[in-house]
Amino acid sequence: MLDVTYRLQIPHRAGQLARVTTVISKHEGLIGDILTVSLHRDSTEREITVEMRDAAHAWALANDLNALEGVRVIWHHDRAFLRHEGGKLRIDPIRPVKTVQEMRDVYTPGVARVCSAIADNPALVSRYTMIGRTVAVCTNGTRVLGLGDIGPRASMPVMEGKAVFYQQFAGLSAMPILIDTKDEDEFVETVVRIAPTFAGIHLEDISAPMCFEIERRLIERLPQPVMHDDVHGTAVVTVAAAIAACRHVGRRLDESVVGQIGLGAAGYGISSLMHDGGARVIAFDPDPRSHDRARAAGVEIVGMDELLATADVVVATTGRPGLIAPEQVRAGSVVLALTNPVGEIEPLVARAAGAAFAADGRSVNNVLAYPGIFRGALLAGSDRITTKMKLAAAWAIAALAADGELVPDVLDQQVHDAVAEAVRAEAVAEGLGRPEVVPAGL
Repeated sequence: MLDVTYRLQIPHRAGQLARVTTVISKHEGLIGDILTVSLHRDSTEREITVEMRDAAHAWALANDLNALEGVRVIWHHDRAFLRHEGGKLRIDPIRPVKTVQEMRDVYTPGVARVCSAIADNPALVSRYTMIGRTVAVCTNGTRVLGLGDIGPRASMPVMEGKAVFYQQFAGLSAMPILIDTKDEDEFVETVVRIAPTFAGIHLEDISAPMCFEIERRLIERLPQPVMHDDVHGTAVVTVAAAIAACRHVGRRLDESVVGQIGLGAAGYGISSLMHDGGARVIAFDPDPRSHDRARAAGVEIVGMDELLATADVVVATTGRPGLIAPEQVRAGSVVLALTNPVGEIEPLVARAAGAAFAADGRSVNNVLAYPGIFRGALLAGSDRITTKMKLAAAWAIAALAADGELVPDVLDQQVHDAVAEAVRAEAVAEGLGRPEVVPAGL
């Protein structure tokens, strides 16, 4: 699906906008924003955003709008490209330099005194530099969204997007790091060499099983938190959704059977965290190479038919749209079909087939988790992100889900603050807090 914005010149007379919306309706377009750009004596310019199936559908609507008497399509564009023009990030100074004295403070000779202080006491780096509030978002572009191996450069829009939400929701600066290698050793060594620049290492869009080994080795070698978001961030939000769903149907997660379909990066993370949260977890994946890792995390391997007939909560992360047929939905179950952009079963279809609750990847979004998780770890001065910290984040998210919803609004700042505080408190409770390295300014 595409969100397409049309800038239209429309006659400034009663009923003209209705003519336009009628044509959009005939094309089965879903209208979003309508913005009045300018008013003239004889015409009005408006930007109308419409959800369309694909580019051909968007062009067909543009042609029919142009055919309306007095209406002109000035331009139409996919909104995603409009929002990415020039990229989404830049680096700006916190305090601009306006005087010679300020120059002396931030550069020579004053900067030398700060450098010497950090050399004498390395913990001061979090107080006097950006390192303490900066996260590296590292990828090799081998498993980007549902697009697969598209390479590091093509993955940059995703990495920039991650960085946008770090700043907006957690007050952290995040720097995309594109690593052009599929060799595990080269990837790990590259991150280790640049790691002194950052307080945390966020791994993103790395294919399985490579991602598991890279994360394990970096956790062993680095003194700062490391987390692969596709594995753990997605898991945290999915567990939160399962907690909320179980609450709605009067069942506890630790009294439920969770069925995980697909044991790739996200599927493994979800199934293992569900198990750590107290649920009995059964899983299906046709690839036997994924089974040993899942069993080691306490997950039982079963057939797909048995899973769908048994599980109280079904989670699917297979990359296969339409995999689950309506007749396979167990009455009263919770179905989370998380493959993007099209899930294993549409939520409306699942609910019509008897599911108590159903959702897809559009609502169960890892943006709810990772900014607060890293902020909480950095606020505690923790050198790692533990299972208990991830579960604390999941419970914080679930607690803020409104009645009838599986997760709260991803744009609600209260949610990200709650996640950060829950993670910080858990880190301190586990004895991982290091006050001397907590960054200034967070």
